[in-house]
Amino acid sequence: MAARPEGTPVWADAAFTDVEGAKTFYGEVLGWTFGEASSEYGNYTQAYKDGKAVAAVVPPMPGEGEPVSAWCLYFASDDVNATAQKITAAGGTVLMEPMAVGDFGSMALAQDPAGAVFGVWQGGTHEGFELEGKPGAFNWAEVFTRQPEKSDAFFAALFGYNAKKMQDEHVDFKVFDLGGEMPVLGRMRMTEEDFPPEIPSYVQIYFGVDDCDAAVAKAEKLGGRKVFGPMGSPFGRFAAIVDPQGAAFAVIDVNTTEGEMPEML
Repeated sequence: MAARPEGTPVWADAAFTDVEGAKTFYGEVLGWTFGEASSEYGNYTQAYKDGKAVAAVVPPMPGEGEPVSAWCLYFASDDVNATAQKITAAGGTVLMEPMAVGDFGSMALAQDPAGAVFGVWQGGTHEGFELEGKPGAFNWAEVFTRQPEKSDAFFAALFGYNAKKMQDEHVDFKVFDLGGEMPVLGRMRMTEEDFPPEIPSYVQIYFGVDDCDAAVAKAEKLGGRKVFGPMGSPFGRFAAIVDPQGAAFAVIDVNTTEGEMPEML
């Protein structure tokens, strides 16, 4: 697998108090199977789709206080220590200092100036997603932020993103790319009308599914909650969901598109 350019989404994981419950939920909704828990690394357990690694689940770390379930998106880094320094210089906060994870790679956790939490991953033997853009795998991600100017400036400084704005007077949405390559990340402004003030800025991860409506129905049957959707978009039918333990994510059809592609500035 070729190394991903710095700033490319490369991995996703989430901590759950009830790991077995999470495995049941995502196994049904996304078709995941799971490997053996790694006791050496806090019972970190990789999820697979068609035998390829797509994400991981793990129990909360001891001493973290009240556990909060949330998905974390990791961005590729050539040098996690240098990236941590860039995070601070750009106005972000390093929440977990760079650390090696055996020979798998090195990681850090951080927060942008608007409060969105994300991870950084410098791959070793574990380079990241083994499957993308397919049902059950990572397809897309967006930074939902209450302070778009700060988030835009931060990510541009950190990873050298170029930004293109959607030509829509009703939505403040941008797409980031790396020097004219394929888009790697979206950015959505959170409005008071659509997002209650208690919801902080966050990174929304989109997992692919064959049928958005069916995936939402399964999620609700298993105790999940639909936040919005399903609705059509130029990229496929999608919906936002909160799982039974409170972790937010989204699902999107990967086999259909609807309407015309939006124009970008």
